[in-house]
Amino acid sequence: MTDDKRSYTLSELTAIFASFGADDPEGWARSQLTEGINQLARFFFLREAWKLIVSHADRSWIQREREEAARAPRAPGAGSGAALERLLSTGADEGDLTEIVRATQWQLLAGFCALLDDQSQIECGGLGITWALFETDAADMPIARIDGLHESVLETDPAGLEMRSERPQ
Repeated sequence: MTDDKRSYTLSELTAIFASFGADDPEGWARSQLTEGINQLARFFFLREAWKLIVSHADRSWIQREREEAARAPRAPGAGSGAALERLLSTGADEGDLTEIVRATQWQLLAGFCALLDDQSQIECGGLGITWALFETDAADMPIARIDGLHESVLETDPAGLEMRSERPQ
């Protein structure tokens, strides 16, 4: 992602974070420069991961799931389309279904990030198996570890809601 020889000024790094939609671009930039945390790589990883989560305002996923299940009812995951059909036929609200799906996807993302960050969660019978996420150079050689992802999952919610509902409770 970045050239390991490139160093940025606070204003350059702030501008990069701002141009990609970070909520607190100067905070991210300052942390990278003063704490030595690979914030740019962390931000981009989480930004891409959030693209896999249903948007808080998106309802199109519901119809897509229903259509895919109708087209291939025995395909992996097709049960969600049938379940959606049943729920909607009882009057379930699409916004409520989206809230449930988003929360579940966010929990998976947070858990996955914690798994990448915390080696103590590995149950491998003492075989010494470990892993980590790294930023790599142009030759795919690791140059900087990307860790602490779980700490920033909520603050990188593209809706800016940190997974708080906009819907009345």
